[in-house]
Amino acid sequence: MKNMKLELKESTVENLQAFSDILNKDINTILEEALEEYFQTQQANLIEKNQNDENAMTNFSFDEFWDDLEV
Repeated sequence: MKNMKLELKESTVENLQAFSDILNKDINTILEEALEEYFQTQQANLIEKNQNDENAMTNFSFDEFWDDLEV
């Protein structure tokens, strides 16, 4: 994996250190758990947005759509 440079606010680092001590968890574990939750939330939001976009493709109800269609 390519190395990344992460810059965190001082208050974030302090919180990470405090929660690491309180929860007796490694800071990397806390970050992994937090990011995993973030990714799951964002994926759910994207799925919902895509569904809403798909539903917005037409303003017609089922009956309105088929009424003017000649088969």
